[in-house]
Amino acid sequence: MEHFDALETRDPLQREADLMARLPGQIAHAKANAPWFAESLAGIDAAAVTSREALARLPVVRKHELIELQKKHPPFGGLVASRWGQMGRVFSSPGPIYEPEGRSADYWRTARALFAAGIRAGDLVHNGFSYHMTPGGWIMEGGALALGCTVFPAGVGQTELQVQAMADLQPHAYVGTPSFLRILLDKADELGVKLPSLTKALVSGEAFLPPVREALAARGVIGHQAYATADLGVIAYETPAREGLVVDEEVILEIVRPGTGDPVPAGEVGEVVVTTLLNQTYPLIRFGTGDLSALLPGVSPCGRTNLRIKGWMGRADQTTKIKGMFVHPEQIAAVVKRHPEITKARLVVTNPDSVDAMTLLCEGAGDTAVIADSLREMTKLRGEVVFVPALPNDGKVISDERKYD
Repeated sequence: MEHFDALETRDPLQREADLMARLPGQIAHAKANAPWFAESLAGIDAAAVTSREALARLPVVRKHELIELQKKHPPFGGLVASRWGQMGRVFSSPGPIYEPEGRSADYWRTARALFAAGIRAGDLVHNGFSYHMTPGGWIMEGGALALGCTVFPAGVGQTELQVQAMADLQPHAYVGTPSFLRILLDKADELGVKLPSLTKALVSGEAFLPPVREALAARGVIGHQAYATADLGVIAYETPAREGLVVDEEVILEIVRPGTGDPVPAGEVGEVVVTTLLNQTYPLIRFGTGDLSALLPGVSPCGRTNLRIKGWMGRADQTTKIKGMFVHPEQIAAVVKRHPEITKARLVVTNPDSVDAMTLLCEGAGDTAVIADSLREMTKLRGEVVFVPALPNDGKVISDERKYD
């Protein structure tokens, strides 16, 4: 089999119709069972949200807001729709940010990504993600078990013991970060241990750069990557086509302009915003990941027909401190919204003569003095406004170019 199931190859129009048909039910569930959504979506008729246009009118809750939300409304900020006992586990990520795990099989929807990486039922999977406090190890384990694999819960550290276990057990696949896999392979070389059975890997948690991919391939391990978060599980995954990451079948993915909830034109870099449809425990509606990416045109040569993204392209949360004041992308978006003659803007921060300075570069037209007044009102800081023919397509709203040599 080349594909996990028939969902991956269905007609895109059929998929879109199915996603939109299921969306109102998930919104209604979130409103009825998660206090934050009950409040933030109070005026929304869930039954009327049956299109991407309607979805785009709902508020975005961003990952960087979770720490404060969870402090105000412990332990989950009012976004979780389950109680103790209904969840299987609860985790803590740096921040701290607490994430629940439901009791359903493959709760994080990882099996599909593992399958695309060539991992099959009957494989022994060496799991190099941490099992301590954070959910990484469990995210991969749940998918591997659902796929019919056996898992060795290696975790991180103790590299010599891990290599010994790999030599004894002869795993077929590795899951974990690519950097830790290289550490294990280097340790195996140091110890003179051969690992001929290890030929497949699904990596995540950090960028999978071409030199690392090639280095692994030279040692007989073909690696693929998954884009996942502790809040959402798998969002998108790489296939043998090696052309971007295919979006998971159980989420609705949008690319929005950082600091706003406004979808960007196809191909433009923006923040990844995700709505989950299968997850009843943590029914995240328009969850801003804080990651930048862009949609790729067309469908994958591998035959999977869902949307594709380019992969991780940086962070959308570009908040920076200027002259002791925090400036957020949302503030720059508010300036642009006030002046519709601006089509795109970027705040560039420099420090000539070791003094912070900011310049708002704009596409479009308008009165620079009036726009500068708006910039000062929104940020409480003075800045210059300059119109330019075009800005780069890299998703940056605030570009910190200060030098500290």
